[in-house]
Amino acid sequence: MLGVALAAAAVMGVGASAGAVGPVVGPEADVSHHGHVSLWDGRVGVWLVSENFGPTDLAQATVRIAFSVPMAGGGQELPEACLWSSDRVVSCRTGELPAAGGAGELALDLRTAGLPDELTVEVTTAWRDGVADRNPRNDRHRVLVLATGDPYVF
Repeated sequence: MLGVALAAAAVMGVGASAGAVGPVVGPEADVSHHGHVSLWDGRVGVWLVSENFGPTDLAQATVRIAFSVPMAGGGQELPEACLWSSDRVVSCRTGELPAAGGAGELALDLRTAGLPDELTVEVTTAWRDGVADRNPRNDRHRVLVLATGDPYVF
């Protein structure tokens, strides 16, 4: 009996350290962002897919893409759903994300303010329409990108 109790305590302890979250009150969705980032000749490309694994549909969410180096100013076009939050941050609406895998796609092609050898990109969900997400690990990424032109997957 003592062995069962210790095993249960060990499992509960592992869950807590692995990012387990307490009870959720209200609607819940599981938003995730995946894609890749490339850096070459002072240009950075971000290709991103946002998904919702449910159980609640989302009318809208906002993804925040932050760069460790400033982007070049002046007239860089962003997709209609995006806006500059600063010279290092772009925020974009995902559009509707129905439960069970609804997806929104996004592509950015930006110029950096110089010719960095590397940069870091952070992708996070900034807003999810007041819905809780018990699994935030799949919507938060930090990617080191070298100026090789290679896609760095997240």
